Amino acid sequence: MRTTMLGALTAGSLLLFATGTYAADLKGEIVNAETHAGLAAKAADLDGVHMHLHHTLNCLVGPGGTGFDAKQMNPCANSGNGAIPDTADAAKRKSLEAAAAKATSGIAQANLASAQKDATEAAAMLKADE
Repeated sequence: MRTTMLGALTAGSLLLFATGTYAADLKGEIVNAETHAGLAAKAADLDGVHMHLHHTLNCLVGPGGTGFDAKQMNPCANSGNGAIPDTADAAKRKSLEAAAAKATSGIAQANLASAQKDATEAAAMLKADE
């Protein structure tokens, strides 16, 4: 019986891995996005701010979302389809969309202090959504 159960679990794990189907970790996606927004806020140069804000945005919108940049890391790749598409709660979705807009604004900034300010605000918004 133990061998049969182990075989079934292994087969199920392989199927899960092969299909890429998994339960979304919404809280993990939000925490990850917040972490990267915080890293952006503390980055020493504009490239660092932009890089981490791209990571934030990728976690929020997911691969099919507006602003997703496949050239940038997606720290939430194994957590779901993005916090916004994985959210069923309309109020939380609206709040996450506002944080995504703030991250997008920071990415567009050419001034380090302005980009860091947007990153700080995005991190605070995401902290409130945890």
